[in-house]
Amino acid sequence: MTIFKEIVDEEFLTVSETKELLADIESERALDEDRELPYELARAIEHVNRFTHLEPEEAQQLVEDLRELEKVDEPTAYKIANLLPRNRDELRSVYAQQRYSLSGDELDDILNAVARYA
Repeated sequence: MTIFKEIVDEEFLTVSETKELLADIESERALDEDRELPYELARAIEHVNRFTHLEPEEAQQLVEDLRELEKVDEPTAYKIANLLPRNRDELRSVYAQQRYSLSGDELDDILNAVARYA
């Protein structure tokens, strides 16, 4: 017997939005004293607490601003909003797997959008 897994739905989230979701799950589980946090959930909560720098509304607004730029698709906008690159080298690493490279002006446009929030 073979078990197939299927992706039913996919949604991009910023780290800030993930932090809110995990905080809700953590508070639900805290109500039940017999129920411990699984290791993976505890590590995920630790990760989002460490790497969240923006409020969820700010992060979502940054994603929308980035989506208005020409060479920023949705997955890349979320990646940039989560990483908040500070210079061209960090931003180039986000685009390292793309088949194209960005010009200096395009990189600066993205960095200027990030600088308004970071």
